[in-house]
Amino acid sequence: MPPNLTGYYRFVSQENMDNYLRALDINVVLRKLVCLLKPDKEIIHTGDHMIIRTITSLRDYVMDFDLGVQFEEDLGPVDGRKCQTIVSWEGDQLVCEQLGEKRNRGWRHWLEGDQLHLRMTAEDEVCVQVFQKVK
Repeated sequence: MPPNLTGYYRFVSQENMDNYLRALDINVVLRKLVCLLKPDKEIIHTGDHMIIRTITSLRDYVMDFDLGVQFEEDLGPVDGRKCQTIVSWEGDQLVCEQLGEKRNRGWRHWLEGDQLHLRMTAEDEVCVQVFQKVK
């Protein structure tokens, strides 16, 4: 049985965000701004339904979805695109595949103790973020 990711997580660290955003064709000014942000994550995980909120001082981004069900995701607040998204479990990792203009786009969430890890990919770039569970 996969873990329940419900909780509130505070930003700890990130690696390679600028190159990841460049792979998404984000302009240099916005890339620099985003690299300065320290987002929090709030996850509500109830059975096969999940809500993942990424909370920043600039703007929040909310994903509200059912596991294993493909949906159209509006990534307008991120990079102006829409894609077909499906989120499912692979063992203990929550895996998101975002099918659209960018090759190899998606992410993985997993827990190591009370730390939430996020590995985001786009094209050949990988960005890793770590969050500490606070409640």
